[in-house]
Amino acid sequence: MLLQLVFTLVLYCLGFVFLYGVLRLAVRHGIQDVEQARRDVVLPDRPMIPAEPPYGRDDTSLAGS
Repeated sequence: MLLQLVFTLVLYCLGFVFLYGVLRLAVRHGIQDVEQARRDVVLPDRPMIPAEPPYGRDDTSLAGS
């Protein structure tokens, strides 16, 4: 009887430790997803407005030299 009680208490405590680890992992992944989404908003991979061609570099008469 006493061995069964000790075994039950050990499993009970290990269950809470496991639950804490799972919740911590889920929160960490959620924070990483939010950070990645924030990076994508601030620094998108493709610019929304296409870059203008470098006028003046190719044609020296426009550059004044």
